Amino acid sequence: MFRAWKTHNHLMRWPISLSGFHLIVTFCLCGVLAQAQSGIPILTYHRFDPNTAGPTTVTIATFESQLDTLAANGYAVVPLETATDIVLGVTQAPTHPIAVITVDDGHYSAYTVLFPILKQRRIPVTLFIYPSAISNAPYALTWDQIREMLASGLVDVQSHTYWHPDFRKEKARRSAADFEAFVETQLSKSKTKLEVELGVQVDLLAWPYGIVDDELEAAAIRNGYRAAFAYDGKLARPGEDAFAIHRIPVSDSERGSSFAALLSGSPHNGKDHANVPRE
Repeated sequence: MFRAWKTHNHLMRWPISLSGFHLIVTFCLCGVLAQAQSGIPILTYHRFDPNTAGPTTVTIATFESQLDTLAANGYAVVPLETATDIVLGVTQAPTHPIAVITVDDGHYSAYTVLFPILKQRRIPVTLFIYPSAISNAPYALTWDQIREMLASGLVDVQSHTYWHPDFRKEKARRSAADFEAFVETQLSKSKTKLEVELGVQVDLLAWPYGIVDDELEAAAIRNGYRAAFAYDGKLARPGEDAFAIHRIPVSDSERGSSFAALLSGSPHNGKDHANVPRE
């Protein structure tokens, strides 16, 4: 069902006579092949600020430096849909390294801080939104702001459930039947609201707090999602669970070599991704 990554020897296609230049070509292509073998970094952000960092807030300077690191290492930032198709085996991975940027929750800084950078650099991003907050909560985007972002052709919007519950806590305090109905409402109401308000197709889901199990996956399938995403600091790979596709939390501390380590799926500075603040 799923296609494996292909790794061909592209070095034979580069008959370069200058030894110094040949070494550069060899190094770059080895990086490409290593990325093709290891997977795709689907990066996850939450909030942005011009100057002040926080547990889930990244400053402009840090974000711009991370984009520079991606470019310097030969990564193309692609839409989430492209990476999803690769994971699901619909298409094959390209021969160059790719990365994906996702932003969870729908904080207004996605419009005031992030969006100008996206327009300047022409970078695609997927927003995972929980609609109950939109045009309601003071920290949230408005529907008109989201529509403007969608109109740019750079932004896609997908589901983050209806109001971002902690499914573990909800399961513990509800009967089995009540919990099943609650999950159905969270998944179906979010999808419907986003599609009606924005006129988009919503078939991808990011699990709040990265919480997912077989019961939740089954509910996502019933409600018309084709894939869903976790939050565990690993690279996404073809053939993995389509309803718990790996994503990598990104914080303001990830710069330079530290951020480059994330791109390879490697823990750094002793950080355990399981303990990264979750929203």
